[in-house]
Amino acid sequence: MIRLSFAALLLASALPAVAQSAPQPPVPRSAGTPYAARSLPDRIMLTPAADPSRGVAVSFRTDIAQAASEAQIAVAVDGPTLERQARTVSGQPGTRKDSANGPALYHQIRFTDLTPDTVYAYRLKGSAGWSEWLQFRTAATQAKPFRFLYLGDIQNGILTYASRVIRQAFHANGGIDLVLHAGDLAAQRDDLDHDDEWGEFNQAGGYNWSIVPQLPATGNHEYVDVTLPDGRESRALGPYFPLQFALPDNGAPGVQTTYFVDYQGVRFIIMDGTSAMDLGTMAAQTRWLDATLASSKATWNVVLFHQPVFTCARPDDTAEIKAAWKPIFDARRVDLVLQGHDHCYSRLTSEAGREASATARADGAVQGPVYVVSVTGSKMYGLNDRARTQPDKVAEATELYQVVDVDGDRLTFRTFTASGKLYDGFDMEKRADGNHLTDTTEPTIAIRTCTGAIGPDGGPCVARGK
Repeated sequence: MIRLSFAALLLASALPAVAQSAPQPPVPRSAGTPYAARSLPDRIMLTPAADPSRGVAVSFRTDIAQAASEAQIAVAVDGPTLERQARTVSGQPGTRKDSANGPALYHQIRFTDLTPDTVYAYRLKGSAGWSEWLQFRTAATQAKPFRFLYLGDIQNGILTYASRVIRQAFHANGGIDLVLHAGDLAAQRDDLDHDDEWGEFNQAGGYNWSIVPQLPATGNHEYVDVTLPDGRESRALGPYFPLQFALPDNGAPGVQTTYFVDYQGVRFIIMDGTSAMDLGTMAAQTRWLDATLASSKATWNVVLFHQPVFTCARPDDTAEIKAAWKPIFDARRVDLVLQGHDHCYSRLTSEAGREASATARADGAVQGPVYVVSVTGSKMYGLNDRARTQPDKVAEATELYQVVDVDGDRLTFRTFTASGKLYDGFDMEKRADGNHLTDTTEPTIAIRTCTGAIGPDGGPCVARGK
């Protein structure tokens, strides 16, 4: 019912444009990359179940000749005999989506009753036959060292620029077990045709999206603008996000884009700031956030969402989110808050500023949540005035990725540039009295900000004011 209402709203909002006499500008397309569905599965996306030790889900796309959603899965063996003990798993028939690239069917299948800490292989059915075998490992049931990748807004220059950052992250940092996306995976408003954008997103990550579970948060660009029957403007979740990601159904009541996953000693909690601020779900999400943190037995609690509590580009902090969620982060002793939206880099541990934060660390004081904002794609915003003195580290006009290692009571956080240079890092140790943070002693490159009209790489500054 919800999807039907979204579709109706989208149709209603498009009707006035038909009557306009002025010609509409053409929507740009991806140069030389026709993203039409074909006879073998593509856009394959692995996501964890609520219990990732015993389940995962996979979404994929086919041409319309393959109506059935069908997969095979087997415990991985070391010879070419995976078919021998593979079991077939079916899902609901594919959901049709027509786009500028033609019709396609989107499929979702959930693999359940899996064995913890075990390597599995799966393949997917297209109208011309099976895909290649794709391999993943289920989570362990107990705390165990692992590594996750955190990416800010991919959104713009997805294939042109962001793809190299994603590929560098996987190439240089083996053993990535999870990927966290802080929203705005695609622009879905003003960049490219929407289907092309999601085609580029899948091409940018390639097979990595299909073998490493993905934890995406929605950003404002996962939503589309709609006009309600009474003429008011509103937003609805765009059609591609729920087709592309089969998420756990354990979030805030009525907010399908919120969920949590417990993974080897970490509870990951994914929130939806756009829905909270624009669609009236702030109270429901806030209650759910508090309860989800209160029930957590994990060593570490990480919260992921799009609009930052403390901004590095926009003039003001995100007041509604800051007022509702920050007190809970403080009271429940959240460890990391990972965000996007501002298209700059900021790592902040004290609202009082970097000098106060450095003094507290030097005195051995317990550290509260660490707030991080990052960006992976090509759109850049200039730093605001507070960013010069408040965060511990900032960057401007810089594409980045973050690698986080979790090992018992120690968390290691490293930020790298697009070419793989270490830019920022810290270690966090959880003790009886709370978290203690130390900056990395590894050599990092110089601070990257624009100097007037000159960017940090010597060319024009591409970071525009917000």
